Amino acid sequence: MAKKNIFTDSFGNIYILKRIIIFILGIVSYRRFNGFNKLKITGTEHLIDLPDSNVLFVSNHQTYFADVAAMYHAFCAVNNGYHNTIKNPVYLLNPKVDFYYVAAEETMNKGILARIFKIAGAVTVKRTWRAEGQNVNRMVDLTEVENIMKALDNGWVITFPQGTTSAFAQGRKGTAKLIKNQRPIVIPIKINGFRRAFDKKGLKIKVTGVKPTMEFKPALDIDYDNESATQILDKIMHAIEQTPEHNLLHDYDTKQKEIKSQQ
Repeated sequence: MAKKNIFTDSFGNIYILKRIIIFILGIVSYRRFNGFNKLKITGTEHLIDLPDSNVLFVSNHQTYFADVAAMYHAFCAVNNGYHNTIKNPVYLLNPKVDFYYVAAEETMNKGILARIFKIAGAVTVKRTWRAEGQNVNRMVDLTEVENIMKALDNGWVITFPQGTTSAFAQGRKGTAKLIKNQRPIVIPIKINGFRRAFDKKGLKIKVTGVKPTMEFKPALDIDYDNESATQILDKIMHAIEQTPEHNLLHDYDTKQKEIKSQQ
């Protein structure tokens, strides 16, 4: 696997350029999370003393870019000793640059802003089940898997196991298989309120006064040798609260249907 050096990350991106991009994007987006809307962060104590590499964050997904931008703020803040807060944006002067996130290739190739986000740390993959709004069925590109492993070998990685911004969508086993193979520390993240505050892309503010939340949970206890990919995926989906028992709206709809059927 390729390794980073003092000038570039493991994918050849120049650190100085990454720092500049993260700083500018951080300044531009700051008021979205600590102005128009107030981001509430909890659980960053679980990030203390984590190793510099082979840490995988798994999260539910609500917008294309706002989720990731907020995570950049949180990680940069923690990198500079600020916990559960982003009130002092001085942390943007010393960002965490060895941080990567897995993103759909078709999303990251649309527009100049998406390409800038890509330089900041995107590891792109082609979804095997969906492309350009259509259902597809294609093989996993092993080069893409190797790229995710390369990112883990050299830093922290965030992935969205559902592969979509749709709530309570099915988790994908690819994430669990990667975990069995790479054996990273797995930190779940539960986010909420981003879908209400921002548009689907996460670039426009829909509503102000919203308090999006981002909760970092303890590392998952995983038996890499004996647990199956299905069992690992079940643990992930429960931790990020995307299993049926967390879908209160679904329960409400079900009860309403039962009431109507009895009338």
